[in-house]
Amino acid sequence: MVAGLSSIGAQIASLFSTLFVQPNWRDFLDLALVSFIIYQIIRMFMHTRANSLLKGVGILLIATWLSDVLQLNIINWLLLQLLGSGMLLLVILFQPELRRGLEQIGRTGWFRRVFSSVSNDEKAVRAAIDEVVAALTKLSGRRVGALVVLEGETGLADVEETGTKIDAAISAALIENIFEPNTPLHDGAVIIRDMRVAAAACILQLSEDNSISRELGTRHRAAIGVTETTDAVSLIVSEETGIISAARGGRLTRRLDAKSLGALLAELWLPEDAAAGKARKKKAPGDGEGERQ
Repeated sequence: MVAGLSSIGAQIASLFSTLFVQPNWRDFLDLALVSFIIYQIIRMFMHTRANSLLKGVGILLIATWLSDVLQLNIINWLLLQLLGSGMLLLVILFQPELRRGLEQIGRTGWFRRVFSSVSNDEKAVRAAIDEVVAALTKLSGRRVGALVVLEGETGLADVEETGTKIDAAISAALIENIFEPNTPLHDGAVIIRDMRVAAAACILQLSEDNSISRELGTRHRAAIGVTETTDAVSLIVSEETGIISAARGGRLTRRLDAKSLGALLAELWLPEDAAAGKARKKKAPGDGEGERQ
């Protein structure tokens, strides 16, 4: 193992020696790609539980190197034994993060656009947005709990299988009836795919993030949980307060009104139109700084 670490160190030293003595464009490209990959790995692990684990692995590597330099043979041997199956240990410890990273790599917008059956009719899309906004605002006014998950590039077929398949056009009446208390489908999440109600009463895995406020119940934890491992967006109506919230990328935004909810749906389903609207807003004279969420 010591020989292996020495070999890796020698290769790294040789790389930098070649880079500074006889540099060429391939060396700079190689270094740039490695730097980019390391940056993306750190960015992916940031603000996750794996961040602390990654720091722990780094400390172990430094301690192993120091014990070798200081010739602390017993400690060095114990650390080497611990790191002997390091790759398998990393795969086990970072399984959720590795899965999320591979899913992010596999998300290609062009593939979705080519094979998706989403309507390109802006009028139909805006009608669907209005139906969702109307349903959630009415449920909010009545303080009826609801959880709607908008599928992104990552497929939610495994989640859909836990509920009841519907495959119906979006309508406010349908969404309201699904979440009506004491009805068969009210308990669980609605999955919307390609602007159609794909399934209802679906079971989501709860988030294990300990930083989530204790005031939020299982519905909010489930909404956040599905966005931690996928690029889905969850819309939640609180049964206790009637507050409308949205979860995206593991983060929760609360107190949405009809206007902000419609803007969020337009951003997801009409990205080109939403981008154009933002550009027009920036160019408009006399505009003040927007409120930060």
